[in-house]
Amino acid sequence: MTEVIYPTEEIRIEQGSKVDLHFSVAIENGVEIDNTRSRSEPVSLVIGDGNLLPSFEKALLGLRAGDRRTVSLPPEDAFGPWNPENVQTFDTVKFEQTPVVGHMIEFEDKAKASLFGVVKSVNEDVTEIDFNHPLAGKNISFEVEIFKVTPAGQQGIKIL
Repeated sequence: MTEVIYPTEEIRIEQGSKVDLHFSVAIENGVEIDNTRSRSEPVSLVIGDGNLLPSFEKALLGLRAGDRRTVSLPPEDAFGPWNPENVQTFDTVKFEQTPVVGHMIEFEDKAKASLFGVVKSVNEDVTEIDFNHPLAGKNISFEVEIFKVTPAGQQGIKIL
């Protein structure tokens, strides 16, 4: 058997491509939220598999091994705008322990799915919980370095 070898520096990222990369994500004030560079090996993902936000994937299309890119995304292209309707109030006495501002609490919705919210405020009577994504309403900076691109549908294909 002979393994198919591709000149990776010429292969551009498209839907279905397997991509080995390092990335970092920061909010507009420069605070880094996530970074894969501390790992010894780049992370791998398939474009279109849902592991990255669609706008992040779109920024990768057309890149090839060796490329670097920094993309700034407004909230609507990142984690969405902050929605005041996603802040709900609960009777403080209904919590087993007194909630702490800034802590994340897990709730169960009507379909028994987990839903997480951040405690926004607490007083004797009412606790406010923010169910927005923690990065909602924030401008995001996404920096990426591409190490390897494998064509769509050709991961692991061998010629006999």
